[in-house]
Amino acid sequence: MLVPCFLYSLQNRKPSLYGSLTCQGIGLDGIPEVTASEGFIVNEINKITCLDISSGGGLGVSSSTDGTMKIWQASNGELRRVLEGHVFDVNCCRFFPSGLVVLSGGMDAQLKIWSAEDASCVVTFKGHKGGILDTAIVDRGRNVVSGSRDGTARLWDCGRSACLGVLADCGSSINGVAVGAADNSINLGAPEQMPSEREVGTEAKMLLLAREDKKLQCLGLQSRQPVFLFIGSDAFNCCTFLSGFLLLAGTQDGNIYQLDVRSPGAPVQVIHRSGAPVLSLLSFRDGFIASQGDGSCFIVQQDLDYVTELTGADCDPVYKVATWEKQIYTCCRDGLVRRYQLSDL
Repeated sequence: MLVPCFLYSLQNRKPSLYGSLTCQGIGLDGIPEVTASEGFIVNEINKITCLDISSGGGLGVSSSTDGTMKIWQASNGELRRVLEGHVFDVNCCRFFPSGLVVLSGGMDAQLKIWSAEDASCVVTFKGHKGGILDTAIVDRGRNVVSGSRDGTARLWDCGRSACLGVLADCGSSINGVAVGAADNSINLGAPEQMPSEREVGTEAKMLLLAREDKKLQCLGLQSRQPVFLFIGSDAFNCCTFLSGFLLLAGTQDGNIYQLDVRSPGAPVQVIHRSGAPVLSLLSFRDGFIASQGDGSCFIVQQDLDYVTELTGADCDPVYKVATWEKQIYTCCRDGLVRRYQLSDL
């Protein structure tokens, strides 16, 4: 299947042009040297580390290694706002369900909440001792979860800008986090202490942690009690829930594990398409989307019976994938956001 791809450069305030890009090689600074056709001029490349699309599909947000984030029109890439306040790389960003507020985490160990309307930073959370690598939003967003290089996962109260507790202290970097509703058959345990009244929507939820020490950890979000601990083939980079009992996790050596929380001792299946790191996993329709460090990005549907390749990134790592209806957005080391328009699969 041919999937149309549109390229967004977020380096200026004008809508970018549709064209082709060619990587001429890697510069001494490790940044790709890129040329473009159709009048497209590549002035500067900063690595885009993450992106997300608002719930209504109108806005996109992307984070960068230059310490900034950008809010842009999802339909054409036109730059709307620049969010400045982090020091060093911004590793992760995501919209709250309202589509008007953004959550970010950076190498400065700070978690921030921003207004997408006026680019103001309304809340800054401090407490981590290492860079924040991933976040998750609980329900409508009164609480959020962060995972850090310091080995801890923390639960935060957005209204009071306070940490409600350390959910896990792993002793190893937490590369990815995911929150999902648990199937009724799963025993999440009971909390040892009465949960704070500031915890909203944490009951009957699972927290999944992708760890650098080759371990995938699942616990009850409210109870803090262990559900399972699975040891993989290499460091886990990312994770996501497919349902109330099925999940996916990707490793540094290219494995995608599908596990059933009800019997996590052995994986349901292990998908291996290349030895490149699995960098992003996202539930999509009746399957999922995965991206890897060799530039590959693909949609898997119907128990691996149907795979759609999303091309264009060449050999540059594709760090993150986001979707809205039939649109798929990716961000890559070459500094570009790609939008794919899907027909009916």
